[in-house]
Amino acid sequence: MTDELLPKPISFNSARFLISASRLDECPADFGAEVAFAGRSNAGKSSAINCITNNGKLARTSKTPGRTRLINFFTLNRENCRLVDLPGYGYAKVSRDMKDDWQKHLGHYLNERNCLRGLVLVMDIRHPLTDFDQMMVEWCEHNQVPLTILATKADKLKFGQAKTAMLGIERKLKAFSCVQNLVMFSATAKTGLDDVRDILSDWLEAPLESPEDLL
Repeated sequence: MTDELLPKPISFNSARFLISASRLDECPADFGAEVAFAGRSNAGKSSAINCITNNGKLARTSKTPGRTRLINFFTLNRENCRLVDLPGYGYAKVSRDMKDDWQKHLGHYLNERNCLRGLVLVMDIRHPLTDFDQMMVEWCEHNQVPLTILATKADKLKFGQAKTAMLGIERKLKAFSCVQNLVMFSATAKTGLDDVRDILSDWLEAPLESPEDLL
């Protein structure tokens, strides 16, 4: 195969906003490869995406938890490869009906999206494995979806404290085969950035299934 025919390597700096969707039927065509980011409100999900893509304005960040209310898609330089920012979940100051609506559409995406290659679960290293985090891990285990965990805000702890926290998370997740990677991460200090990019590239650059394979 000549160099001209080789697929482009993923460049995360190329990420650009594609579309927002409130429901599954508003999402882009279900073909190619996607990696989705999920996390409890205020866990640092948007900051992590902005760090990975070297674009401080790509994913909206806010000190008000729960501001991400749509499924946001970002296209990359390689055709049909996308990053997906899922709605934050937690203690947003919205009605219970709206929270239930978010959860319903999040569930539809996770259960029915064929091109989902893996899930990145973002959790605050100081407050890991909340009820939401545990629910996401169990969902990935049940559906055999590869899972990478980013333990964010590692710069908020001393190195020894961060290592102890990581060992505790690893011990609690030992029984879950879906957990492929556990990365200590800091968007501020760029800790773990290269590791995360390598993981995402492996997922996104794996050979795409043809439409016939999905039948």
